[in-house]
Amino acid sequence: MAISTIQKLTSQIHRLPPVSCHILTRSSATLSSSKKVADRIVKLFAIDPEGQKREVVGLAGHSLLRALTNSGLIDPASHRLEEIDACSAECEVNIAQEWLEKLPPRTYDEEYVLVRNSRGRILNKHSRLGCQVVLTPQLQGMVVAVPEPKPWDIP
Repeated sequence: MAISTIQKLTSQIHRLPPVSCHILTRSSATLSSSKKVADRIVKLFAIDPEGQKREVVGLAGHSLLRALTNSGLIDPASHRLEEIDACSAECEVNIAQEWLEKLPPRTYDEEYVLVRNSRGRILNKHSRLGCQVVLTPQLQGMVVAVPEPKPWDIP
């Protein structure tokens, strides 16, 4: 009985269409996923408070703030990433004029936070909150200036 069952199964297996076998190795998985990430890379330039131009790498869809914190230009502990309700404008940056037109205008909330935290100084038209600027491939090469921390932001 066992032999007849094995013979039936063997004949059924031979009638099945051939199965192509793909072996996924660690290197092929890394290569395919890194290609997708590589397509999302946005390289931009930041002028740090000392006046040095630094290359910053971010991903399309992420905020400018995330790219600046990953590069060490903004202290991640000073800001709750992407939460405008908790924002105290520590992520304020100045965008070069030629890039302002490529960004959507400030939202009401962003404008409110910038004005509220301006402490009586005149608000610069180049000022944006890094947490509200979403990187896109069109922003490749953008230049931003990271201002010195304000005296009231320094612990």
